[in-house]
Formats: sequence, structure tokens, C-alpha cells
Amino acid sequence: MNADRLRELADAGGPLVLPGVYDGLSARLAHQAGFGALVVSGYSVAASRLGLPDFGYLTQTEITDAARDLVLAVPGVPVIVDADTGYGNALSAMRTARLLHGAGAAGIIIEDQEWPKRCGHMEGKRVTGRAEWLAKIRAVADLRDEGIDLFLVARTDARGTEGLDEALARGRAAADLGADAVFVEAPLDRDELARIAEVLADARPVANMVEGGRTPIVPTPDLAAMGFRVVLWGISGILAAGHALRETYQALAATGSGPDPSTLMTFGEITDTVGLPAHRRLDERYSA
Repeated sequence: MNADRLRELADAGGPLVLPGVYDGLSARLAHQAGFGALVVSGYSVAASRLGLPDFGYLTQTEITDAARDLVLAVPGVPVIVDADTGYGNALSAMRTARLLHGAGAAGIIIEDQEWPKRCGHMEGKRVTGRAEWLAKIRAVADLRDEGIDLFLVARTDARGTEGLDEALARGRAAADLGADAVFVEAPLDRDELARIAEVLADARPVANMVEGGRTPIVPTPDLAAMGFRVVLWGISGILAAGHALRETYQALAATGSGPDPSTLMTFGEITDTVGLPAHRRLDERYSA
């Protein structure tokens, strides 16, 4: 099972490094770069699919549809999906988990923000009471009794609203209820990162590297030395894609001839990335 595969990867020695993806092409490129597992970033899906900020606009069905498309693009690759707050109460979180499991996801991230949620590195976050969030964690974990086994990442945003001690207490409680990994969002410095990794050492602590966010960017080897078991680079892909698209469209608008071809993937590279040779063979096999 893919959830078990994620557990194996997270416990294999070095941390499980997960690049953020948001569609079939980004998933294929990340896998072809050598990553054995991926994470679907809600920030990136909101930006790419809706052209909107990570501000509570993305819905349960939209993230499920996005996950289904990219899971199909990388068969057999374990994919963890950012499911925000679960889109309601504990029962809603269970339905979200069922939908994502049906879409082929291997893991799910459930956070403790109030709805509408915000990107974890934005101002204006509010978190629910501890018990309300833990009920969602327990509900999703209990789905394993039905055969719906997901690598459950319990994310708390309480560091920014209630303080680090409360965030750690929430993380500890989530691990006790069956969360596979604990993700304390937006620590402010290396000392806080080190404390998170120490206190949650047996709970597969998660570090989230967000370029331009509140947490300093720390190289993966340093995070490994602290004791982190999972490292997310959730928005690097969409930031790179956004930069490339902006440069390309600005060049087209300014010159009418597009950017320097050396800065682009070739037509053939893209078609190879999305599997054209295999599709040509299938077309030849089944043509009348």
C-alpha cells in the first residue's frame, strides 16, 4: 500500500523530501527528477487552477479533482494531498479522506485553522480549539478500520496564534491519536525548528520550507541532523513556474518573438515528458 510505502520512506534514514506539485506535468517532472513521493500543495493548486490566493477559496471537490489528475499522471508514486481543514467538522474530514483515497492519494494533511483558512505564512490565521482539530485527526485515523489507510499528517498552525508550547502539545496529542507525522507550521528560527524536532522526535516531525515565508530556509542535511523525518518544499515548483511564465509572456508582449529558446524546454522534451512515445505505440497497436 502506498501509505505503508510512505511510512517506510520516512523511516529509511534520511528524511523523506517531498516536492510540491499541482498538476500532471509538474508531477511527471518531479518524479523524473528522482523523487519517489510527492505532495500536492494547496497554495499551488489555488494559484494554478483558480488564479486565486491560498485564502480559503479551494474546495473539497477541486482539490480532489486536481489530486486525481496528477495521481493518474504518475502511477504507483505515493502522493500526499493538502486537504486544508478537512472542509468542515470531523465527519467532513472523513468524507474528504474517503474522496482523496478514492482518487488514489496515499496521504492527507489536516490542519487546525478555522475556515476560511489562510496560507500558513500569511497574516490573519485563526485556529480552532484543540479538541475540535483532534476529533478530525481521530476520525481520519479511524478510517483505517474500513481499509482506508492514508499517511496522516497532522498540521498545526497554533505556533502563530497560541505559541510554540501549545503547538507542540497539539502535535503530541495528534500523534497519540494515530497521526503518522506532525507538522508544526511556521516556526520562526532554527532554535524553534530544533525544539520541534526534539520534542516530536518519535512522531515523524515535518519541516516546511517556504521561500519568502516566516521560517528560515534550512538545507535538508541540516534538517536531517535536527531529526526531521519529512521535509516539504511545497511551493518551489509553482514559484519557478510562475517566474518562467511571466518572463515568457513579457518577452512575447515586448518583442513579438518570444524568449531566448535556450531558456525553454523544447517541443520534443515536453512531448517526451508527457509520454508521447508510449502513446504512439498504443495508437499503432490499436489502430484499425
